[in-house]
This record gives sequence, C-alpha cells and structure tokens, in this order.
Amino acid sequence: MGTVKYGALQELFGRSDINGFWVADMDFECCPEIIDAVKNYMNCPVLGYNHEPESFKQAIIDWQKEHHGMDVDPEWLAFVPGVVRGIAYAVNYFTKPGDKVVIQPPVYHPFRIVPEGNGRVVVNNPLIPTPGGYRMDLEGLERIFAEEKPRMMILCNPHNPGGIQWDAETLRSVASLAKKYGVIVLSDEIHGDLMFFGNRHIPFMSVSPEAAEVSITFGAPSKTFNIAGMASSWMIIPNRELREKYYQWMDVNEFSRPTFPAFVAAEAAYTKGQQWLDECMAYIEENILAVEAWFSEHMPKIKPMRPQSSFLVWLDCRGLGLTQPELVDLFVNGARMALNDGSMFGAEGTGFMRLNVGHPRAELLEALGRLEKAANERGLK
Repeated sequence: MGTVKYGALQELFGRSDINGFWVADMDFECCPEIIDAVKNYMNCPVLGYNHEPESFKQAIIDWQKEHHGMDVDPEWLAFVPGVVRGIAYAVNYFTKPGDKVVIQPPVYHPFRIVPEGNGRVVVNNPLIPTPGGYRMDLEGLERIFAEEKPRMMILCNPHNPGGIQWDAETLRSVASLAKKYGVIVLSDEIHGDLMFFGNRHIPFMSVSPEAAEVSITFGAPSKTFNIAGMASSWMIIPNRELREKYYQWMDVNEFSRPTFPAFVAAEAAYTKGQQWLDECMAYIEENILAVEAWFSEHMPKIKPMRPQSSFLVWLDCRGLGLTQPELVDLFVNGARMALNDGSMFGAEGTGFMRLNVGHPRAELLEALGRLEKAANERGLK
C-alpha cells in the first residue's frame, strides 16, 4: 500500500520480485493501540486545524524519564516532522554555505547528503575498526576541530549501521572537544529505544554539562514502534542560547506544528505501546541470534556485527573477495534480497551490506537459504 520498502523495489533494485530487507521499517503489524488511537480521532466529523494537546509533549517527557533517566523541561522540547528534516533545519539555521560539518563514516547516508545538498562542506572523521565493531577516532576529531574549524558535527548515537551504543566516556570526550572548539553537535538518537542484550541507551546530552550545552538531540517513536510514515519526531535543546531564536524560527515557519496523525500516534505509542514493544524486541533479539547462527553454519565468510541497538545488522562480507557491484548482485539478483549497499554509508562501508532483521523469522531464514544457494552457484563457499 504505497510503502517505500516495497513500492520502490523496481526503481532502486531493478526488480520487484525480491524481499525488502533494506529500509529501516519492520515487517510487523503496527501496535494496535496506535491504530485504534488514530481511528478514534478520525471519528470526529470535523477535520479542521488541529490543536497540539499538552499531553503530547508530556508523553515524550515521561518516556525519556522512565526509559533513559532524563529530566526534560517542556521548554527544551519541540516537534519536528522527521529526524532527517530536523537535521536539515538545524544545518540551514546554524550554518551557512561553505561551513564545514563533521561526520564519522561509515554512517547513515543523509548525514552526508543533507549538508552537501545545502552547500555545506562535509569533513569525514572515519571510525576505527575494532574486532567486532568500531571506535571513534578522538585524536582525529580534535585535529579536525582545530584545523578545519567546523561549525557542526552530526553524531549517530546509537550508531547506524553498526548498532553501537557509544560509551559515556567517549561521548564526554566528544562533548568536551565540541565545547572547546565551539562546535554544535546534532545527536541522532532515533534507535535509542531499541537496545538489545542488556545494553542501555546513553543519551549524549546526559553525559556532562558540556554535552547539554553543545547538543541538539533528535529522536522519534518511528523506529521503536514502526510508524515512520507518521513523521512524528522531536528535538531537545537544553541550552537557551541555542534554543530560543531557533525555536522561534521553527515556529514562525510552521516547521514545528504537527499534523494530527503525528501527535496522536506518538502519544499512543509512548503511553500504550510498552507491551507491544517488549514482545517485538524479544522477537528481534532472537532474530539477531538466528542470523548469527545461520551465517556461522552456512556462510562463515560473512561476519554479522551484533548490534547493541536496532534491528539492523551490519554484515562484513569482505571474506567473499567480491567487488562491491558483485556483492550487491549476489544479494539482489542471486538471492533476491534487497539490502542496503554498504558503500552508501561511505567508502568505509565497501565490502559490507546492511540487513534489516525486523521480519518474520521464517521469511528471513528462507531468504538466507536463497543466499546460500546463490553463493554455491557462484563458487563462493
């Protein structure tokens, strides 16, 4: 029904007879309480200008306190119609064409596309590979801050595509450097509610006074509750000097006024969706374990990186010895699986693919069986 995940397969992958394991939408039915809330709102026979209820913001504030231990003042909080749009608004307001913006690839590709598309200069501070993951290059970051004099950094916390929750010490180091060199940090924390294997989300703004001073935090119920189409996101800015004129600009341009599905769905998610979320996360965690076991047994040359957060698994496929086009062809035309090409996350993603495991397990394993068959036919095992 018009979803990007399946409606765009022919356009993006050259065929439509494939399973969609790419864009970060889960293939599970939405939480019934969210559907019911939107339907109930539609029972009103008048669809005029909507009024944002106080309970909308309070639901976000309560969720942050209960799940992440954050005390959020209502004045710090504003609606944005999607995290990428929120990042775009901030880039356009706080920087000017030619200003430099730091990202840390491999990383979510809009972090590069948005600044570059708005005439800013992206400066890469690549992550450093470690056994089973990555770490930040803090020395490289300080060198860039000192020499390139960027106005802004875009942080992915938890990291996409690696699923890494950065530790508090690392985040404090980033905050200290940003404060020292006058850099605003946009922290995308959209996957922060989806923490697995006993890991806890650490909000960037919570790790130190410096972090609260330099940060603009973005989040949403969209990944958590599979409602990306509702475009209901939020941002938090504790620093008054950053916040007041920016929020005024957002308001006068009506960028921060939600349509009714956005606030109705978000409030229902945060107040009534916990049981659905608990069941969903337990299932996804088992999917992650099933994928790890499958590759270990059937295709050990592909190494899944276990995510601490989210339903996205970063696959290290370099052991197959394929070029990136050959790797993509193996998945798309051999296995009929639409995955994200790792190179879209930066040159550092070459040799990788991103797999969405938010699917019914039988469908996921059946598709992996096709991958094994395609690999055998190509002599890759």
